[in-house]
Amino acid sequence: MTYTLYYSPGTASMAVHWALIELGVPFEAIGLDFDAAEQRNPAYLRLNPSGRVPTLVIDGRPYSESAALVMLLAERHPDAGLAPPPGDPQRARWLETMVFLANTVSPAMRDWFYADKDGAPAGADAVRELARSRIEGAWPRLAAALSDGRPFLFGDAPGAADYLAAMLMRWSRNMARPASEHPELAAYLARMGALGSYAELCRREALTPWP
Repeated sequence: MTYTLYYSPGTASMAVHWALIELGVPFEAIGLDFDAAEQRNPAYLRLNPSGRVPTLVIDGRPYSESAALVMLLAERHPDAGLAPPPGDPQRARWLETMVFLANTVSPAMRDWFYADKDGAPAGADAVRELARSRIEGAWPRLAAALSDGRPFLFGDAPGAADYLAAMLMRWSRNMARPASEHPELAAYLARMGALGSYAELCRREALTPWP
């Protein structure tokens, strides 16, 4: 079982990098310099034709999409408890949450950051405004999931959903209404930020910890 992660600091690869560190499994991490357009290098495009990160090479075969990769890692390492197992009462809610993060929050975040690059610049403001409303609308739903006092989204230990959610919340830090505006999420992010794996992630990616 071998893993090679292609990543760029603070991007969508962050959740996968975090999960690999938390798992404690051996893996190679190869950073891509987006400023130098290394994600457009022909050798990398053979692994990931979209020219994005993350790409996780598992036993010689490349796979992409952050949510799919953290779900796959949870499946490949069931003893780590990164996800409720099949048959667990929380399994359906976990699947729902993962798809919500991947299909609703993550695309809205991309629209927020890249509205003028992915589409016509003339319509960028309208796209970004719609994205903002969707992003801000996601935080109360996640705050409600923590309103019963649980420390993490699915129990007493962090898992796949938490790495993905915390990454997306981090991206909101410079928005007018960041995720941390909600008390439940501010406390949750403090717990995620206190993890040793988060400190190691920030060290490896040269990130300023937040919150």
